[in-house]
Amino acid sequence: MPKILSRLSLLPLLLAASLLSACAGARDPHVPAPPPSEYAALAQSIQGLGPNVDPEEAQRMARISIDYPRELAVAWNVTDPAYIHNIKVNNGTRPRGLCYQWADDLQARLEQENFQTLDLHRGIANALKTFRIEHSSVIVSQKGGTMKEGIVLDPWRFGGELYWGPVVDDHKYPWVERQEVFATKRALRLQEG
Repeated sequence: MPKILSRLSLLPLLLAASLLSACAGARDPHVPAPPPSEYAALAQSIQGLGPNVDPEEAQRMARISIDYPRELAVAWNVTDPAYIHNIKVNNGTRPRGLCYQWADDLQARLEQENFQTLDLHRGIANALKTFRIEHSSVIVSQKGGTMKEGIVLDPWRFGGELYWGPVVDDHKYPWVERQEVFATKRALRLQEG
């Protein structure tokens, strides 16, 4: 019963966040492609993850990470800010578009490339925070690098327009390895159990 009450108490906050998000305006899924400089900047940042990162792999990852979420946004009919789109997915009026779905699909697409000098990680933020919505994303590091040394590739935040930046600079989301979050949640369930 306490879990239900705590989730119900979040309802007014979620509604307020949804209304505030609506002020950000709808995303037009047919906007022109980003300029070449955006691809180059992301590729340069990926290549900067380490001296052994293959420049061609960095360029390919940048292109896919920017273009593929834009394709998903069209396929999923993403026309609203992320929180509003989440509501539509949860009530069945949109097929997909929750953060973990963006992360799952982007990760699966990137894994098809079989990168040899880059590693993919999954991060989760706010998993155990009462008044924050849990968020999931893909993170890239150099081969053998840690998630904390990586770059967040987050297509959910802006509805298919990729947010990217160093994990350590993403102060909005305190990223934790997904497996660590899952282990903590399992331990908590056993304690409650």
